Amino acid sequence: MTALLLVPLLLPFAVQPLAGRALDRLGPVAALWALTLTAIVLAGASVSALGALVLTGLLKLPLFAALGELVRPLPTPSDLLVLPAAAAATGVLTVSVLTILRSALRQLRAFRSARVQAERSPTAGDLCVIDSPHPDAYALPGRPNRIVVTTAMLRTLGPAEREALFAHERAHNAGSHHRFLVAAELAAHCHPGLRRVRGAIQLAAERAADEAAAAAVGDRRLTARAIARAALAAQASRSTRPDFASAATTGPVPQRVAALLASPEARPRTASWIALLLAACTAVSACAAVTGVITFHHEVEVAQGEAPR
Repeated sequence: MTALLLVPLLLPFAVQPLAGRALDRLGPVAALWALTLTAIVLAGASVSALGALVLTGLLKLPLFAALGELVRPLPTPSDLLVLPAAAAATGVLTVSVLTILRSALRQLRAFRSARVQAERSPTAGDLCVIDSPHPDAYALPGRPNRIVVTTAMLRTLGPAEREALFAHERAHNAGSHHRFLVAAELAAHCHPGLRRVRGAIQLAAERAADEAAAAAVGDRRLTARAIARAALAAQASRSTRPDFASAATTGPVPQRVAALLASPEARPRTASWIALLLAACTAVSACAAVTGVITFHHEVEVAQGEAPR
């Protein structure tokens, strides 16, 4: 059982090389969905495996064995293997919970501050203009969704570039990209191997908004120029927006600009092998975690005398 639970803990590292290729092979929207679903399943499987390891180690201790009403020792490998694995799993889960709580509190404070600032600023439809010397623009989710832009950013861009920037941010809100970013952030805190996947999800969200903006304004070069100028202007300023509030100025901007300037027909779309590998890793991880948890439950029943060996 212990060996089976190692599979969900190792597979996220195998997905890392696939994450970078998924965007080019699958396209922005498909990659956003595929990578996010993969990250969610892999994170859930790894947490389940860690939890089973922790419980296995606890039930090896007399106090918890008595609380679990075990009438015989839990049938597991040697304590020299199980107890260190359980201790390590306990430490990993503790760190994950603490970092998630700290990140959630920080993001919640930033979101509340951004919403209050937006509500106090003049609006025109979904557009909210904040008087600030720091160039910035981002999509702020909520009820209602807002496109927040500072006066400094408006002065930086021309009228056509502003429309491209607004189209980009509206695409973030229309696609509910903040949900994907929150899921990616949680997954990255659950397993360090998913941090690179989080970066790929963030890039996929930006690329999806780039393509939507280019389609909305009908000019890929204009969209690329607007994103590049906005990113250069915002480079020296530090934004206080929450991380899940998507912005055209985030991510590897040169890579995004190059993708916009490239011909859409020239990009590869033979994506079956990438999709199959992602699906295979997800399925194997989920099956290993479920099987490991079921096996652990059966071993507990055996130790309780409720099931045959």
